Amino acid sequence: MSYLHLEGITKRFGSFIANDNINLNIKPGTIHAILGENGAGKTTLMSIISGLCQPDSGQIYLQEKPVKLDSPSTAIKLGIGMIHQHFMLVPQLTVTENIILGMSNHWHLNLHQKHQEITALSQAYRLEIDPTAKVGNLPVGLQQRVEILKVLYRKAKLLILDEPTAVLTPREVESLIGILRQLAADGHTIIFISHKLEEVMNLCNTVTVLRRGKVVVNTTTTTTTPQQLAELMVGREVSLRLDKSPASPGLVVLSVQELQVADDRGLTTVRNVSFELRAGEILGIAGVDGNGQRELADAITRLRTVKQGKIEFNHSEPSKGITIAYIPEDRQKMGLVLQFSIAQNLILKAFKRLPFCRRFLLQREAIANNAKSAMQLFNIQATTENVKVSQLSGGNQQKVVLARELAREPKLIVAMQPTRGLDVGATEAVQQRLFAERDRGAAILYISTELEELLTMSDRIAVMYRGKFVDILDTKRVTVEEIGFLMGGGTL
Repeated sequence: MSYLHLEGITKRFGSFIANDNINLNIKPGTIHAILGENGAGKTTLMSIISGLCQPDSGQIYLQEKPVKLDSPSTAIKLGIGMIHQHFMLVPQLTVTENIILGMSNHWHLNLHQKHQEITALSQAYRLEIDPTAKVGNLPVGLQQRVEILKVLYRKAKLLILDEPTAVLTPREVESLIGILRQLAADGHTIIFISHKLEEVMNLCNTVTVLRRGKVVVNTTTTTTTPQQLAELMVGREVSLRLDKSPASPGLVVLSVQELQVADDRGLTTVRNVSFELRAGEILGIAGVDGNGQRELADAITRLRTVKQGKIEFNHSEPSKGITIAYIPEDRQKMGLVLQFSIAQNLILKAFKRLPFCRRFLLQREAIANNAKSAMQLFNIQATTENVKVSQLSGGNQQKVVLARELAREPKLIVAMQPTRGLDVGATEAVQQRLFAERDRGAAILYISTELEELLTMSDRIAVMYRGKFVDILDTKRVTVEEIGFLMGGGTL
C-alpha cells in the first residue's frame, strides 16, 4: 500500500523538461528523501504535489485514489502541507496569528481560544512555543517550528520539508530530527528534501535520486552509502571531503582591534573582538546563528558602522587600494538582483568602468562576452547570459555571486554561509574555488554553522559566543565536539 503514488509525471517550461516521466511510490508513516543537484527538478516536483503548479501529463494517487491537485488549497484539504526552505511567515505577527492566517472566515476572532489551541497542539507534538511571541523576534529554529505547526494545524498528514536544516544549528537539527521521527511514528508521512547526505542516512527510510528531471534510482538507506548517493546525484565521481594543501600565511591583510558593532536595533552584538587574518589563509568563524557573525561580516565589508575599535587593511586605514569580495549569507536578498539577467548581475560592481561603460553608455558586447566567459569558467548552467537569475537553481545563483565577487582577484574574501542550500556538486565547486583563491594569496574569512565544513575549509577556527571570540584554534588540534562545546558557552 502507498500513501502517495506518482505515475508518469511530466512538466515542461517551454522547451525545458523539468520533470520527465517521474514514477514515485511513498509508503505511509515513512520518511522519504528526495535527492538531486540544484536544478534536478526537485522543487518543480514538490510544487506539483503541493498544488502550486500542475503537470502536463501523468497522474497523482493519494491513498491509492486518483486526485487532481489544482491549487494549494486543494492540496491542504487533502492533507498535504509544504514547509518551504524560505519560511512563509509574517515577522510582525504573533505565532498564533501566523498559524491561523487565512483559516477563519468569521467576523469575530477569539484569539484567547486560538492561543489555547496552538498551545495544546504544540505540546502534543513536542513543539513547545509561546503562542503570543512575535515571529520576527524568534530564532530560526523556533520559526521553523511555527511552519511545522502551521501545516499540522491544517490537519496535514503528508508533510513536505524543503531543505529544513539549511539554516539550523547542530542542536536545532538534532531537535528537528527527533520531531520528524515522532511525527512519522504518529502516522504522518514525510518527504525530506536535503543535500546533507549524512542527515538523509540517519533519518530517512527510503530515497529517490533525481538527475536532470528523471528518476535515477529508488532505494533504501540500508542498502546504499553517502558516496554512492552523491555520485548518483551528479553523474560522476565526487569527493565528499576535500584535501587541501598546507597554508602558507603571508603578510597581514586584515587587522581587527577591540571591535564593537551594533545590530539594526542598536544592541551591541560584536563585543571587543580582536584578530589578524593573513594572506594565503582561511580563518573560519563558528557559532550559533545570531551571535554577531552577520554584524562582524557587515562591518568588515563596510556595510555597517563600527561602534568602537578599529578595522585595518594592510595596516592602513581607511581601506583604499584593497579589493574586498563579500559572499553574503542570503544570495537572493543580498547577493543578486533577481529580475536582472546573469550578465547584468555579473557587472553590478563594475558597470561604471571600462570595458563595460564608455562615455556613460553601457557596452552590450563587452557585458555579454564577460558573462559568457564567467559562465564557462564557473560552470553556470543556463541557455544564455540573458536568462534572469530568478530562473536559475540555487547552486547556479551562488556561482553567479562567486563569479562576480572573485572577478577582480580580491585580496580579502568574506564568505558567509557560502554553501548553504547547495548540493554536493555545487558545494564541491564552491569549496575548490575558495581553496584556489587561498592558494593564490587571498585572505579568507569563512563564516558557517556547519562544523564539519569549517574543519574542512579552515586553517584556524574562531568560536564566537554572545558577540565575543571565545577562542581561536588550530584545526589540526581540535574536534567537532570541542567546537560545539565552545559554541554553547563552555571553556576548554
